[in-house]
Amino acid sequence: MATPATQPWSGKKKNRPMEFIGERVVAGVAMFSLVFIALIFIFVFREAAGIFLDDPGAKIRQKASSNEYETYGDDAVSTLGVAPVEQRVEQEEESLTVGDLLAPAWFPVSNFPKYGLLPLIWASIKVAIIAILLGAPIAILAAIYTSMFAPGWAKEWLKPGIEMLAGFPSVVIGFFALIVMATIFQNIFGYQYRLNAFVGGAALSLAVIPVIFTISDDSLTAVPKSLIEASLALGASKWETVFFVILPAALPGIFASVLLGVGRAMGETMIVLMATGNSAILTLSPFDSVRTMAATIGAEMAEVVFGDTHYSVLFLIGVILFVFSFSLCFVAEVFVRNRLMKRFRGA
Repeated sequence: MATPATQPWSGKKKNRPMEFIGERVVAGVAMFSLVFIALIFIFVFREAAGIFLDDPGAKIRQKASSNEYETYGDDAVSTLGVAPVEQRVEQEEESLTVGDLLAPAWFPVSNFPKYGLLPLIWASIKVAIIAILLGAPIAILAAIYTSMFAPGWAKEWLKPGIEMLAGFPSVVIGFFALIVMATIFQNIFGYQYRLNAFVGGAALSLAVIPVIFTISDDSLTAVPKSLIEASLALGASKWETVFFVILPAALPGIFASVLLGVGRAMGETMIVLMATGNSAILTLSPFDSVRTMAATIGAEMAEVVFGDTHYSVLFLIGVILFVFSFSLCFVAEVFVRNRLMKRFRGA
């Protein structure tokens, strides 16, 4: 007769109520999180769809049907040289088109409002490019040093010190750029505008460096030791091993870290709101003031009329940022994982 220790495994799980409850709780929390995120996306898309589905001036025209003048105290606004409500509404009756949204001018508060998103989109791309060009090389080189060359005592304080930047509030970095970096860069380069895309990109690189550094360092550390030992055994120097063996093997993770850094730069609000000058102009110069999409939402959302055209356009900007972030995640998932990983694994 076989003892309990030698009896074959029956394949049935024991009845463990606590494990069952724990699994259901974790599954419920995960499902709740997914549903909550989906509701956020539905809300953003619904509010942005009002631009194309509804008449932007319908609600205002309804209010102006009584032909009354706006008043301030006991005096009519018309005595101050302001047009009646009905006259101003007639200027807003036309619905926005794709051509209006791609116009090179952003003047949402005006007698003739213009909602051209092109300068905002270009400003976001320009500031993100500057941040990546400044931050990515520093972060990748720092990751190479800490993972391959730094002694143990240096690695213990260098890596946590760089990652500590990720915990800095954005408003602190923006304030530092506004007070210190803007003055220093203007004295060095001598440009006209104290706050511009270059200052915003340089400040934004401080927020991008920890993201790229952390993922790059993990990717470099995850390279199999057998590859390193084989390269050194064949007579390659340590520098040759790093740049011709370790870096190509860790390239998918480094590339993914840069993509995440771009997403971080595109979605940042407070830093660019305080350091770029907030001038919605379409220019190629990195030393001109700009206004990004995220900064526009942060600066104007609290002052718009609910359901107005300006309100819907701001939500449309949020949709554009969401689509851009989703595209970056899709590229990182499909291209990096499925193609680059197979390439360097020899599949």
